[in-house]
Amino acid sequence: MVTTELGAERPTDASLLVRGVSPVLEVPFTADGDVDYHGFDRVVRYVLGTGVTSVMFPGFASEFHKLSEDERRRLTEILLSHTRDRPDVAAVVAVQDHATQLAARRARESVEAGADLINLLPPHFLSPSRGSLEQHVRAVLTAIDPVPMVLQYAPTETGTSLDADLLRVIATDHPNLRLVKVESSPPGPLIAELAQGTPALAAVEGYAGVQLPDAVRRGAVGTQPGCSLTEVYVEIWRRLTTGDGEAGVDLHRRLLPYISYWMLDTERIIAAEKLISVRRGLFASAYCREPAHRLDAEEVRMVDRLLAEFADLLPHLG
Repeated sequence: MVTTELGAERPTDASLLVRGVSPVLEVPFTADGDVDYHGFDRVVRYVLGTGVTSVMFPGFASEFHKLSEDERRRLTEILLSHTRDRPDVAAVVAVQDHATQLAARRARESVEAGADLINLLPPHFLSPSRGSLEQHVRAVLTAIDPVPMVLQYAPTETGTSLDADLLRVIATDHPNLRLVKVESSPPGPLIAELAQGTPALAAVEGYAGVQLPDAVRRGAVGTQPGCSLTEVYVEIWRRLTTGDGEAGVDLHRRLLPYISYWMLDTERIIAAEKLISVRRGLFASAYCREPAHRLDAEEVRMVDRLLAEFADLLPHLG
């Protein structure tokens, strides 16, 4: 254990804080398309106020691919201003640069700024070879050693193909590869294979939690959904992991028609979660930077049905 400036203790390995629900933070924009920094500060405060022990930024749910370097830097600083002196929460800062040199540099700079972990999305444009993917991952792990890494495996979004054997080989040489975010469909088999191998690798489930109950049964230590429904995911996780599994499955079953539809398209779930946050009073505009999915009238009604159904878990935040 290490002692922080606040006098409290936190795990020497910050990856131990990435347990349970670890939301990916969304980025609000104004109706004119500018970043709403005050709104993002509210997002951070809201999510940390739900009792989670880690958050991730920026991910697909953050529209990272639509942010300028300056915007990304300022948003990351807002997040880290809330986490760097807290022993009870970890900031997982994501790196998606395609060039290995740039990815390693961004990862180092993020750690220097106060990131507790680095989430690495491997390169995928123009179908890099398996060997170049491995070299990229190893280079970033070396650059941030001993700070832990979460390796993001999102084949639907990227087309990248990885397997448990390769990940174990890398983890043998780089012990700071601590977690894998598994977003394959279904995620369960890879989660189980990672947990049973040597060295064993912990996994968190992504993809909006569509397969969350199965992932928990197979050994997932956490889930990384979007952040507009954090309280619902926290309650599902609590039930699934504290002896009330059937109630957890029932609550997840109620959520599934919404998230399974929205996750047919990443831009669609981004738009839906933005509208949920606006309806809850978290920020003012549901604007998504173009190109984006525009919710039709029935999809808007779907958001409102969800908010009515889960009103007991999703209080208004205005």
